Amino acid sequence: MISAQEKAPVQPKDYGRPGTAQFPGQSMAQILRVLQTYKKVAMVGLSANPNRPSYFAATYLKDYGFEIIPVNPAYEEVMGRKCYPSLADVPAPLEVVDIFRRSDAVPSIVEEAIRLGAKVVWMQLGVIHEAAAEKAKTAGLEVVMDRCMKIEHARFYGGLNFVGIRTNVISARKPKFILYP
Repeated sequence: MISAQEKAPVQPKDYGRPGTAQFPGQSMAQILRVLQTYKKVAMVGLSANPNRPSYFAATYLKDYGFEIIPVNPAYEEVMGRKCYPSLADVPAPLEVVDIFRRSDAVPSIVEEAIRLGAKVVWMQLGVIHEAAAEKAKTAGLEVVMDRCMKIEHARFYGGLNFVGIRTNVISARKPKFILYP
C-alpha cells in the first residue's frame, strides 16, 4: 500500500532546471551502462501523437535498436506496435520502465515495475519522485531520474547538436554552415 508521504511528489533540494537533479548513485557511468545493457523499453505514457516528446524519443530509440513497448490505456496501437493498457499487461520480462507521466503517478508505476521484476526505472525530464526512486533502489532496481533516455543516448553516441538531430559527432563547436547574428 502506498503511504500519503509516498504519493506526494518530492522536489529535490537542488532542483533548478530539468536534468539537474542528482539522485544518489545516479552517475554518467550508470546511465551509459543501462543504455548498453538493456534494450527492451516499456514506455509508460507513450503518445501516438508524433508531435509529443514521448513519440519523438520512442522513434529515436527504435532507430537505434531498442525494442519499444507502448503502455497507454488511450491507444490500441502506437508506432505500429500493440499498445498495452498497463505494465501488468506487458509480456514478461521487463527491462526498462521509462515513465512519461506526471510525478504523482510514479509511485504506482514503480510498485508495478517492482512486482513485475523490471531491472530499471527511468523517469523522464521533469519527472521526479525521490520516495518512489528510493523504494525502487531498495527493491534492487536501477533508477535514473529527471533524464531523457533519448538525450542521454545521443550524448554518448553522437546524436546531439543545436536542434537535437543526430550528427554522429559530439562537439561544442558551432557548425560553420550556419550564419549567426
